[in-house]
Amino acid sequence: MLLAPCLRRALRPSLSLAVSRVSGARSEGPGFLPRRLGTHSAKDPVEPLNTAQGARDFVYSLHPKERKTLLQELQRFESMAIAQEEMEVEPPSSAQRRYVFLHSAIPFIGFGFLDNAIMIVAGTQIELSIGVIFGISTMVAAALGNLVSDVAGLGLAGYVEALASRLGLPSPDLNPKQADMWQTRLSSQLGKVIGVTIGCILGMFPLMFFKSEEEEKLEESKN
Repeated sequence: MLLAPCLRRALRPSLSLAVSRVSGARSEGPGFLPRRLGTHSAKDPVEPLNTAQGARDFVYSLHPKERKTLLQELQRFESMAIAQEEMEVEPPSSAQRRYVFLHSAIPFIGFGFLDNAIMIVAGTQIELSIGVIFGISTMVAAALGNLVSDVAGLGLAGYVEALASRLGLPSPDLNPKQADMWQTRLSSQLGKVIGVTIGCILGMFPLMFFKSEEEEKLEESKN
């Protein structure tokens, strides 16, 4: 019951956009999140960064060092793309696709773990405290736990970045055409889905320390 909402939140476009924002700004800097690999076709929905206002808001939200790093990477990427316009480029190799997969999966494992673990702990404590006083239902307690989890995620994202950056996973060596290929986008999306699935499952560990209603009733009867 608690895993389903976590997976739905992880696959929302807003979360994907938030991760791609951080990764794009810090792909060459101290952060660990991978660059957003691949581009959307003309049929895909327009995202904020595809508009002038969205791009302006994104640029103004960066630190000076991040803007400088992003500008250098964009100039390098565009120069490579122009030079390769008429070239035939081979699809990414299996090793490159594995790197793309891992680069996308690792951060989402951390996000899924924290999101589910905090939601379970917070929701349970709310149900046992506020829920008893005001008589709220289990679903209301779960919703409030979800609120606490989302708010905590805003502050813990930086710590997750710092921790995962120590893994030293090399960035996928892709040229602009390879980054736009469907194989790269598929590997990236699979990495995100599997990563957040693993993280949410691992984040269910607090359930091991909670007693079921039957166990509580049995203990009460013994006492």
